[in-house]
Amino acid sequence: MKITSLGAAGEVTGSQHLLETDSVRLLLDCGLFQGERAETYAKNAHFFCEPEQLDGVILSHGHIDHCGNLPRLVKQGYEGPIFCSPATADVAEVMLLDSVHIQQEDAAFLADRLGPDAPPVEPLYTEADVRATFDRFETLETGKWHRVGKPLRIRFQHAGHILGASITELEIDDDRELRRVVFTGDLGRCGMPLLPDPTRVEACDVLIIESTYANAVHPALSVLKDQLVKILNRAAERNGRVIIPAFSLGRTQTLLAIWRELQESGRLPDIPLFIDSPLAHRLDAVYERHPDAVKTSEKPLFDDVPNVSTIRTQRDSMALNSRQGAFAVVAASGMCEHGRIRHHLLHALPDERNAIVLIGFQARNTLGRALSEGARTVSILGYETPVRANVETLSGLSAHADAEDIRWWFRQLTETGGVGQALIVHGEPQAATALAEQIRDDCNEDPIIPVWRKSYTV
Repeated sequence: MKITSLGAAGEVTGSQHLLETDSVRLLLDCGLFQGERAETYAKNAHFFCEPEQLDGVILSHGHIDHCGNLPRLVKQGYEGPIFCSPATADVAEVMLLDSVHIQQEDAAFLADRLGPDAPPVEPLYTEADVRATFDRFETLETGKWHRVGKPLRIRFQHAGHILGASITELEIDDDRELRRVVFTGDLGRCGMPLLPDPTRVEACDVLIIESTYANAVHPALSVLKDQLVKILNRAAERNGRVIIPAFSLGRTQTLLAIWRELQESGRLPDIPLFIDSPLAHRLDAVYERHPDAVKTSEKPLFDDVPNVSTIRTQRDSMALNSRQGAFAVVAASGMCEHGRIRHHLLHALPDERNAIVLIGFQARNTLGRALSEGARTVSILGYETPVRANVETLSGLSAHADAEDIRWWFRQLTETGGVGQALIVHGEPQAATALAEQIRDDCNEDPIIPVWRKSYTV
C-alpha cells in the first residue's frame, strides 16, 4: 500500500491523500488550499493524482479545505463516486455553491485591479462543474459497513467535528491480505454543544490522523464562556462593537447555542447579536434535515433566540457599520480572508473601543493569522488599516480535538491491538511532532509525518 499526501502535509489546509494498492486507488478528501492567492491558486489548479484513474473519493466532511476542490477534480476528468455521509452531502452542496460564488467575485475583483491588458483571471471551476460534482455523491449511512466493490468496504463513524463529519474505516482486500485503514478526517472534541462525541474505533494496520491541536490543551468550555461574557460586558461599557469572524458551518451554530445558554442564565449584557452570514442561515436548514447527526433534538435556529437577528441583505450588512451603541457581529469567513467579515474589520479595527474575537484556527498567510500574531497594521480590501481594537483569541470553541481529546480517542486503538503504521497529517510541524511522540509506543513502526507529494509504502 502506498500513501501520498497531496495536501494537509505539514500544514492545516488543502486536505488530500492518495491511497494506492494493487486493486484500488482512492483519494481521501479533496480540499482547497487557503492562504496567499498566487501560491494557493497554483496548488489548487494542478492535481498529482491523475483524476481519471481514481476508483473513488472519500469525503470526510464539508469544510472547504476538505471538499472545496472536488469540482475541479470532476472538471479534470474524475467520473467515479464520492462517498460521504448523508449530512456531509447536503453540507457540501451548500458550501461548494458558496465557494464558486466567492471565486467568481475574487476573479472579478482581480480583473478590475489588474486592468484590461492583464491576462484573464478565471475561477478554478464554474457552477456547472459544482452541479456535476453533486451527481457523483454516493451517501452511506453512518455506523454501518458498506461493500462498495470487490476489494473495498467502508464504514463512517461520527467524528464530532462539524455536522456530518466522519471518521472513515476502510477494509481493503487485495486477495493476498486484508488491510484495515482508519482516516480520522478532522477529529472533534468531547462534551461540545450540538454534536456527538467522536466515535472510538478499534485497532488498524494504517492510521491517517489529524494533528491540528495535538500540542495544545483547549481551555474548558466554561472558561470560554467566562471570557466571552467579560468581552461583551466591556463592549457594553464602552459602547463598542465586538466582531467575531466565524466559519458559517459549525462554529456559528455552536456559538449561537452558547449565546442562548448564557442569555437564559442571565449572564449576558443587553446588547444585540447580528448573524451576518447568509451561508450560516442556509446551513441551519441542513441541521434540521439531519436530526440523527446531532446530539439532541433541539434545532439551532437563529430566529428563536431573543436579541439575535439574521442579516439577510448586503444593504443591511453595510448599515451595521454606521450603527451606534454596543453590539456584536458574527460573520464569515473564520480566517478573515473572504466575505463580509472584511468590511466589518475595516470599520472596527481602527477604534480602540472595539474587540475582535478570533474563535478558530488561523492558517498561515491569512488575515486572521496576522491579527492573532499582533500585527499593528493590516491590508484589507486594498486599504492599509491600523489595528487599535483589542484582538482576543478564544481557543475553547475549537472544533478540533486537542492533546487530551486525541489521547482519549486513541486509547480504544491501543486497547484493541494498537496501530501498525501512523501517518500524521493536517498539522503544522510542532503539532505533528508532538503527536508522533505521544503515540509512538503504541505503533509497530515509527509514525510518519508526510512531506507534500512524497509517497510512503506502508
